[in-house]
Amino acid sequence: MPSYTRRRLITFIICAVLAAMAAFAHSLWPSLLTLPSGTSALLLAAYVLAVLAAFELITLLTIWNLGRRGKPLAEGQMLGSLYRLVGILVVLLVIGWGFGQLGAVGQFFTLFGGMILGWSLQAPVSGVAAWALVSIKRPFRPGDRVQFPNLGLTGDVQEVGVMYTVLNQVGGSISSEEAVGRFILVPNAMLFSQVAINYTVTQEAAFMLDEVVVRITYDSDWDTAERIMLNAARQVTADVIEVTGEEPYIRSDLYDYGVYLRLRYKTRVKRRAETAYQINRAIFKAIQRTPNIDLAIPYIYSYRSGAELREGGRDREADAIQQLAVEKIVAADFPVDTQDVDQLAKSIALHGLLQPIVVAQRPGKEEVYDVVAGHLRFAACQKLGWSTIPAEVQQSSAPSDEESP
Repeated sequence: MPSYTRRRLITFIICAVLAAMAAFAHSLWPSLLTLPSGTSALLLAAYVLAVLAAFELITLLTIWNLGRRGKPLAEGQMLGSLYRLVGILVVLLVIGWGFGQLGAVGQFFTLFGGMILGWSLQAPVSGVAAWALVSIKRPFRPGDRVQFPNLGLTGDVQEVGVMYTVLNQVGGSISSEEAVGRFILVPNAMLFSQVAINYTVTQEAAFMLDEVVVRITYDSDWDTAERIMLNAARQVTADVIEVTGEEPYIRSDLYDYGVYLRLRYKTRVKRRAETAYQINRAIFKAIQRTPNIDLAIPYIYSYRSGAELREGGRDREADAIQQLAVEKIVAADFPVDTQDVDQLAKSIALHGLLQPIVVAQRPGKEEVYDVVAGHLRFAACQKLGWSTIPAEVQQSSAPSDEESP
């Protein structure tokens, strides 16, 4: 027998025995220990103990019934706490009757109970009002995917009840926007003050704009990469394109270590993660078969103020990197935007230089180097006041006309 059930049983036996003893004593000496109201103290004690024993018995029967139905003991403990609270209220009424102050006790309960009831019903009343509002206005309905930004919750609506809205959580335990099967009860009272984003309220809203980012090197065939990405998106989202009439498109950003090609396309909200996976897989397989496209991968080294901060897995290419004095490096008259230099300088100051510049030793001059690739990086490091910079020295007689920032 669990310890909680054993304590309840012992309490019941004690209260029942004492109630019987008090009742028996009252039958023998009815006028003994008479209260000012004329009620026998023994009779009052018998009533009080009988009430306590009755509520303990109700608790035991509830635990037995729940156990027979396979319910956990915790449910019985919760109901037992409620029963004891009701029992204490009944005991107070009995004591008030015994002392002839039942009217005063009743007034106290009416006043105190009214205050408690008014305070406790605020949330339920608000919840019912919110449920009525949701039922009339229908900002969302079962099956919709909604997000409550202030609560940090996203989920598929399963049920809109009188007191709670049940969501099948999206994300949470995983990083992807997929339903995880964890159901969350959101009190309707909270809906009055929350912003709700409905992804699927209409047929048009059932689709959203998403993107897949592919990072390629500067010497890759940009046009071919775009064609591969657009073909993959068209193939995977053909049904969406047919409904929406919106074709996928490309946007790009230039960074220190490569070109970011951002493939943007319309996808079904509830299939966002699956669609992105299929597009990524198709792009990767196509790039593997294309020799003139390389994925840009930053160096695993970080340089700050010209000094190496982190290293690991050095290869022959990394061993060829030298620390050269900035004053010995000459940058050709290559056009660079000052805003780009400022932005890159802030990035390098924060994260370090992820990719060394490429230089070539000037013929006939051992202490002079010309920048072959990395003019923007070189300008940013100069702006930061570096005295040395990591550089890969190539055996070349003249700088190239093309530049990777």
